[in-house]
Formats: sequence, C-alpha cells, structure tokens
Amino acid sequence: MEHHHHHDGDAGHVHAHPLQGDMADGPRRPSREELAHINGWGADLDRKNRPAILMERTPARFIHPHEGKLPQQPENVEILVSTERPGITPIFGTVQPPKGLSGMIRRLAFKWSENDMRRWLLLLAADRVNVVEGVGEDLVHGKVPNVLAEMGIKAEWEHNRAGLVKKAVLTGAVLGAAVYLMRRRPR
Repeated sequence: MEHHHHHDGDAGHVHAHPLQGDMADGPRRPSREELAHINGWGADLDRKNRPAILMERTPARFIHPHEGKLPQQPENVEILVSTERPGITPIFGTVQPPKGLSGMIRRLAFKWSENDMRRWLLLLAADRVNVVEGVGEDLVHGKVPNVLAEMGIKAEWEHNRAGLVKKAVLTGAVLGAAVYLMRRRPR
C-alpha cells in the first residue's frame, strides 16, 4: 500500500505505510510480525499464543481460585472496621490486634470517616505510640532494643550519607535550641 503526499523540498516523495490498508476493503489487520515491536503486545492473547508464555510462572499463582462467596474467617481478635464499609471482610489480618494506648487511639480514629484528616493523624500518632510501647515491652522482657539499627542508620550511612548528616545536624540544632531554652533563666 502506498500513498502520495507532498513534502517541502521533496516534491513527489512517495513512501508506504505498512499498517495502512485499502479502506475500500475495510481496515487491514496488521500481522503479528508488524506488531511484535510494541512492548507488551500480545499479553491478552490466548495462552497458547502469548509471546511471553515462557516467562510466566509455572504453576500458575492461583491454581484453584475460590468460586462463589468466600467463607468468613473466624473473628478471634478485635477487628477495627471502617465507617464506610460496615461489616467485616471475609479475610483479615490478626497479627497485631489493637492494644494499649495505641489501640485506644486507633479505636478513636476508626470512629471518623476515611476522608477525615483526624482519622489519619490519629492513626499516625498511634503508630508512633506503638513504637514506644514496643520498646517498653522489649525492656520489660529484658531485651535492650538496638534503636539505631532498627532506624536503618547503617543503611542510611552507606546509601544516603549526605541525608544522614543533614538529619543529624538538624536534630542537633533542635536539641541544642531546646536545651538552651530550658536552661535560660527568667529575668
């Protein structure tokens, strides 16, 4: 198939568009070879004809997908449920049920809608409180936590040294200002 059009300085230039067919016969379907250069092409083809079939996982990830309604997981711990979605999902996590002060904060947060900023701020605060609770639990059980290692200081030093130095300087400045303000005597 060819078509003719005019280019400035190249009068009468003729070139073919390989994917453009004769519209009188209807659009021409491009061949597999013409489409093979498109990244990801053929991903939705029949499994037997997929170009990437050799890279697909064998056996398939979901060998026996569950049909119908999933059975409800037994609720053995407290599960916090969103106000937008009353009821509980068929499957849920049970590893860290809400407990202590962080659990109280989480219960309070779940009283607000998901689009309410208070909810997310309280959940962030609950996470921070939970970290402190975890350190306290470790100490109660005789385990001294390695806070610096858990903060990723070693990895930060290896991969983001400038950022770590910046954080250390900023933290030192804030702590220094706090100490200075606390020691300053009122006149």
